[in-house]
Amino acid sequence: MADFIEEKDASEIQSAADPALNDEVAITEAVAEATESEVSAASETGDVETAPVEPEAPASVRDDALWYVAHTYSGYENKVKQTLEQIVQNRNLQDFIQEIEVPVEEVVEIKEGKKKTSLRKIFPGYVLIKMVLNDDIWYIVRNTRGVTGFVGPNSKPVPLQDEELAMMGVKTDWVPDVDYEVGDSVKIISGPLESFMGSVEEINFEKKKVRLMVSMFGRETPVELDFTQVMRL
Repeated sequence: MADFIEEKDASEIQSAADPALNDEVAITEAVAEATESEVSAASETGDVETAPVEPEAPASVRDDALWYVAHTYSGYENKVKQTLEQIVQNRNLQDFIQEIEVPVEEVVEIKEGKKKTSLRKIFPGYVLIKMVLNDDIWYIVRNTRGVTGFVGPNSKPVPLQDEELAMMGVKTDWVPDVDYEVGDSVKIISGPLESFMGSVEEINFEKKKVRLMVSMFGRETPVELDFTQVMRL
């Protein structure tokens, strides 16, 4: 204890005897405080150079997925769709099961003089699935409640062609040959207005739609259809 007191007294005596040393210490502390203040202010204004943050790379989507058709029990189409979507989310299978569709079409009915529009399944008992087919994905889809199999020989899944997808209402890059023009008379060959006649009013190649004027209930009514639903007379 006596040694510590003696060392402290000696230090105080040396500091008192050397005012230059005291000035140097004070300057050093002042510079340190100023530097900390500048860094803090620069951080708030964004002037401090920091290591650049690399943006996250976008998630890659596999381009080898194809469309397949699964059989379901009648009335289970939407339930199968919802169940598969939940499985995809829970297991992070977005790259392997990319889209699930239950094709529907608008149906116009006249009841008690009032027009009523509703949606009707185009292919009851079927669900379209865009997926990367392997043993694991096959097992997941096949064992989903409500699924009874796949469309294909011996229930072996066979991918759909673009033309088939377009006829089912699925958007594709495929553009069918159109052999009719504006003003031509055509016949509707599929859908709720099958067998109706009409005249072509507009052809939209971007949307792959054709607008017809069809005689319904004694008056001309505009109707928009897919290219594949119309045939030239």
